[in-house]
Amino acid sequence: MDLLDIARWQFGITTVYHFLMVPLTIGLAILVAGMQTAWYRTGNRRYLKMTKFWGKLMLINFAMGVVTGIVQEFQFGMAWSAYSRFVGDVFGAPLAMEGLLAFFVESTFLGLWIFGWDRLSKGVHLACAWAFSLATVLSAYFILAANSWMQHPVGVRMVEGKPELISIWAVLTNSTVLAAFPHTIFGCFAVAGGFLIGIAAWQIVRQRKQADKTGEPVDEEDRRTWHGSMRLGAWVAVVAFTGLAISGDVQGKLMFDQQPMKMASAEALCHSEAPASFSIFAIGDVRSPNCEDVKSLTVPYILSYLAEGDFTSEVDGVNELIPRYQAEYGTHYPNDPRLGQFAGQPIDYQPLLPVTYWGFRFMIGFGGLAALGGLVVLWLTRKQRFPQGKLWAPLALLGIGAPFVGNISGWVFTEMGRQPFVVAPNPNPSGVDGVFMYTASAVSSGVTPGEMLTSVISLTALYGVLLVVEVFLMIRFARGGFAAVMPPEKEPGESDSDEALSFAY
Repeated sequence: MDLLDIARWQFGITTVYHFLMVPLTIGLAILVAGMQTAWYRTGNRRYLKMTKFWGKLMLINFAMGVVTGIVQEFQFGMAWSAYSRFVGDVFGAPLAMEGLLAFFVESTFLGLWIFGWDRLSKGVHLACAWAFSLATVLSAYFILAANSWMQHPVGVRMVEGKPELISIWAVLTNSTVLAAFPHTIFGCFAVAGGFLIGIAAWQIVRQRKQADKTGEPVDEEDRRTWHGSMRLGAWVAVVAFTGLAISGDVQGKLMFDQQPMKMASAEALCHSEAPASFSIFAIGDVRSPNCEDVKSLTVPYILSYLAEGDFTSEVDGVNELIPRYQAEYGTHYPNDPRLGQFAGQPIDYQPLLPVTYWGFRFMIGFGGLAALGGLVVLWLTRKQRFPQGKLWAPLALLGIGAPFVGNISGWVFTEMGRQPFVVAPNPNPSGVDGVFMYTASAVSSGVTPGEMLTSVISLTALYGVLLVVEVFLMIRFARGGFAAVMPPEKEPGESDSDEALSFAY
C-alpha cells in the first residue's frame, strides 16, 4: 500500500468510528430535552425517569464522542497537511465557530445540567437542557458547512493557487449545506429512535423474565415508562425516515447537478439513459464497462425523476461523463514531485463503483428497515399492549444497528463518490470555477508509509479499546434501568442535596 491509501484508510477508520457517536448524541440530546419538558409541564415521575435514564446513556456517548473527535483535528495536520494549507483560509471560520461558539455553549450548559438538578430551579435547569441540545445541532451545522464546501466550493476567490475566503455568509448558506443539514439531523433522529426501541424492548422482556423467576410482581410504573419510551422511539423512527426521504430527494437533485459522476456511480449507470430507470438490486460486477454483464432489477422512470423532477429527462452515464471531466480537468495529473507516484499519471475519474453503488443502497435500505421496525412497534404496542415472543427482544436490539448502518453508508458514499477529488470542482454559475483539489495532492509529503501505517495501527487499536469501554458502560447502565439513575425515595424532611451527584456518577 502507498502513502495515500494508508492515509485514506486512517481517515476512514477514525472518522467512521467517531460518527458512530455523533448521531446518537444529537438525536438523544433533543429527545432528552423533550422528555424533561414533559416532566416540567406535567410533574409526572415517569418522564423524570425517562429523562435521567436516557440522559445517562447520552452522557456516556457524548464523552466518547469528544475523545474520538479530537483525533480528527490532529489528523488534518498530521496526514493531510497539503489539504490543510489549501482549505485553511476557508475552514478556519466555520470550525472556529463550531469550537468557540457551539461547543463552548454545549459543554458549559451540559455541565450545568449534570450538576444542577438540585441547585437550579426547574425552569433554569430545563433551559440548560435545551441550550446544550440545540448547541449540538448548531455544532453539526458548522461542521457540515465546512464539509459541504468540499462538495461545492463557494464564497472564495483564487489567490496564487489557493482559495481565499471572501464571504463566510456564502459558505454558511451554501445550497449543499442547506440540503445536507436537515438530511443529517433526520438521520440522527433515526438513530436515536432505534436506540430507544431496542433498549426499552429489551428492558420490558428482561423485567418480565425477572418477575417470572422471582415470583415478585412487575413494577407497573417502570413497565409503562419503558412502553412509553419504546413508542416514542417508534414515532421518531417513522417521522425521521419521512424527513430523510424528502430531504434526500432535494439533496439528490443537487448532486446530479453539482457532482454528476457521483450520482452516475451511485446507479452504476454505464451509459446515458432517457428516461432513466432506478436500480434496486444488481447481480454481477458493477465495475464492468459493459452494462450487459450486470443483471439489475430496476424501476422505470424513477431515476429521471430523482435527477430532474420529471420522468423523461436524460441522465448522464459514467462512460459519457469521463470525457467531459478529461476535457475540463485534464487526462493526467500534473508532473509535480509532491504527487509522488501519481505525478504525470493518468487520472481515473470513476469512483469505486461497488462502494458507491452498494453504499447508496445500504443507506436507503437500512434506513427503510429502521422505519419499518418503527411501524411494527407502533402496531404491536397499540392500546397499551406489550409485544410477546422470544425473538422480540433480540430483534429489537439488532434493530438498533439498522439506522447506524444507514448513516455510515450514506457518509461513505458521499465522501468516496467525489473521488479523485477531495475538494470537488463545481464551476459557475452555482460554484466558483477552478476551485478543486485532487486527493493525491492533499496527503502530507513529509510522512513515510511506515510512519503512517504505524499511526493507523495505533489509532485502530486505541479505538478498539474505546469501543470496549463504550459498550461496557452502555450495557452496565442500561442493565441498571431506572433504579440506577433515580435517587431513593426520601423521607419527609430529608435533604436531597446528593441527587445531582447520584445522577452525574
